[in-house]
Amino acid sequence: MVEPPKPLEVAADAQRQMLESAVDFAEKATIAPDRAVRAGETEVGTTPSETVYEENKLELLRYEPVVPEDERKETPILVVYALVNKPHILDLQPDRSVVRRLLEGGYDVYMIDWGEPSVLDQHLTLDDYIDRYIDNCVKEVRGDAGVERLNLFGYCMGGTMTAAYTALNPEKVSNLVLMASGLCFDGDGGLLEHWEGSEYYDPQDLADAFGNAPGEVLDLTYVMMEPMDNTVSKYLGLYEGLEDEGFVENFARMEKWLNDSVDVAGEAYAEFVEKVYQDNQLYENEMRVGGEAVDVNEIEAPVLQIVGEYDHLVPSEASVPFNEVVGSDDTDVFEFPVGHVGLSVSTSSHEELWPRVCDWLEEREHETVEAVTGIGPTYGERLREAGIEGVSDLSEADPEYVAETAGVSVDRARGWVENAEPEGTG
Repeated sequence: MVEPPKPLEVAADAQRQMLESAVDFAEKATIAPDRAVRAGETEVGTTPSETVYEENKLELLRYEPVVPEDERKETPILVVYALVNKPHILDLQPDRSVVRRLLEGGYDVYMIDWGEPSVLDQHLTLDDYIDRYIDNCVKEVRGDAGVERLNLFGYCMGGTMTAAYTALNPEKVSNLVLMASGLCFDGDGGLLEHWEGSEYYDPQDLADAFGNAPGEVLDLTYVMMEPMDNTVSKYLGLYEGLEDEGFVENFARMEKWLNDSVDVAGEAYAEFVEKVYQDNQLYENEMRVGGEAVDVNEIEAPVLQIVGEYDHLVPSEASVPFNEVVGSDDTDVFEFPVGHVGLSVSTSSHEELWPRVCDWLEEREHETVEAVTGIGPTYGERLREAGIEGVSDLSEADPEYVAETAGVSVDRARGWVENAEPEGTG
């Protein structure tokens, strides 16, 4: 039988632990001021860029390429960020920058920085953001890059808007990448869906009270979803890692992003909550933008969803089912064991996830044969099965082989081949 520790031994052990804790606290107290100074000097969003287009508060950024010109892909990427917070979470630091990973993959990268709406912008609607702002930025990128189609990359709320945009403008989108995007809310979309349910909450009340939805109010909502992690645990973690200068700088970068909240145009906010969260209109194919029906069956471009296994803001159940209702036959889901923000900033995601994303895009780099007038999904699939993957392949193919493969007349196939030549594409 094991004898219980003697009282004097217990007291001595407790005293020793207290002494060790006191020494640890004293050591950390001596370096805390220096860590605070360095944290305050920490910068985010450092990848070089220039503004190539401005409209109202938004700026369209074009990032400086990091690979030689002859190694760059033809199809650029336009990143559409959410209306909440600022976009530098995608460019937090050089070794944890989604923007830099895409640049290293050989892509020309553009991103919409929405800025912050003023009181004059409170009546902006989703029509303004999707049908006007995004479309104008797409037009600018197409002209700047000299392409007919581009890759659209939507993050969070930006993903919801780019999905709607792609349904309305399928001819302008080569590939659609949706990261942590709220797309379907039928009861399985997590705590935020329930909090914003119509039986509990009318978002128009917030818009009426403040004009624009205050960023501080929205941030508090996210904090209260995991109150212990967001108000206690992370600061205990900071204390434990105070001696690690790199850890403190990373912590400071995250805090700078989290606390740099922006307001959301009141009408757009209310409309988004009502249409997407409460009425599930995008998924149910009932949404309208600019007076036009948003038919997700028109999304024929390849679709990649990037979701976090532990994402409590937009769980996979609020994203993945969307792939089942789009018109595209080429859909994928990359689920990674991180949370909503971890997709952008975790070391493991940059080592494992983002190279996969770049590979997925590269596999679809060449314009699909459906870009040629008269070739729909059925003919396109037949041609791909025969090794005619894209427009460039079709332009070099024998018309008789194309006709036999697709099951059409030789004359029709010859027309496809002629239209696939450089001057006839797009």
